[in-house]
Amino acid sequence: MTAGLFNMTIARITARALFGRRRFLLLLPLPALLVGLAVLADSLGARPADWVDPVIVGLGLGVVLPVVALVVGTGVLGSEMDDGTLAHILAKPLPRREIIFSKLVVAVLVTAVTVGVPLYAVGVLAGSSRLGVGLVVGATLGSVAYSALFVALSLLTRRPVLLGLIYVLVWEGLLTNLLTSTRVLSIQQYVLAVADRVAKSDLLTGNVSLAVSLAMAFIFAAGATLLAIDRLRSFSVVGETS
Repeated sequence: MTAGLFNMTIARITARALFGRRRFLLLLPLPALLVGLAVLADSLGARPADWVDPVIVGLGLGVVLPVVALVVGTGVLGSEMDDGTLAHILAKPLPRREIIFSKLVVAVLVTAVTVGVPLYAVGVLAGSSRLGVGLVVGATLGSVAYSALFVALSLLTRRPVLLGLIYVLVWEGLLTNLLTSTRVLSIQQYVLAVADRVAKSDLLTGNVSLAVSLAMAFIFAAGATLLAIDRLRSFSVVGETS
């Protein structure tokens, strides 16, 4: 069944493969740790102002969101590349953009739900349902940008997880804190800016303007998606000529 760019059959196969592998179990510990730390801090009487930045921003937006997106984004194609299923999909008369878009939708939905639900709970625990909503909106934007980037990486290199971790830990985690000029190329900063604008809370502070964040997130997502589509076309050419 196809509706425009979205193919329900491809999405169903992708979701079944993703949830049927042990890799999916890797998604659970980090969100659980996020909620657990927030509950612990609140039970100990710590003020939200004392724990929101290290728990929500540092762990939630800086680690949980990108790592979950990395596991899911590299998994929606990586698992099929490993077991040979991708070759069967490419043999069918399906537009490559339809395959990529369908898999990307699955990756975005799984990432947004897996991260958004605990972030909302932590936001409410911090004393504001609006903060929770802001975190969900920001996480959804991040899910789109991160997923597109990591899906593209899974087609561009044999080590997408390693390169993804380098981007998350070195570029976003280290360089953006040392060199403020690099923040305009950080998905984490776009997420924080959007969450800050929606939540309107003193507990969050965006470092990039909303307009720049939205524009750059779109550029990341659109550019990575087009790159993934082009790369998948080359896969089919190699398969046909080999």
